[in-house]
Amino acid sequence: QLQLVQSGGGLVQPGGSLRLSCAASGFTLKNYAIGWFRQAPGKEREGVSCISSSVDSTYYVDSVNGRFTISRDNAANTVYLQMNNLKPEDTAVYFCAADSVFHVCGLHARPTYDTWGQGTQVTVSA
Repeated sequence: QLQLVQSGGGLVQPGGSLRLSCAASGFTLKNYAIGWFRQAPGKEREGVSCISSSVDSTYYVDSVNGRFTISRDNAANTVYLQMNNLKPEDTAVYFCAADSVFHVCGLHARPTYDTWGQGTQVTVSA
């Protein structure tokens, strides 16, 4: 059974940092494009960052570029999202997802992102 298990998240003050983890079981993460998405209350799900399989090319939405970093640890079969200089507008539930079809990732939550993590809350507040 393919599964993504998320950890990390929590409450942090503006300007603080958090690291989210997305661990895979039942499949080898490096063979899949992985995306991080977030959804704030009353808003649509938004692509935040992604990493392609094989070539490890990465992409970021403009609002987090320069503050967030996506990375992959193949030995741990885990993808991370390091979030620095967090802002209140980063508050959302964050999800990771694996694309079973395309090797090049995208920030649109296309149907081929068909394995999702359980979600983790990130709250940025003073």
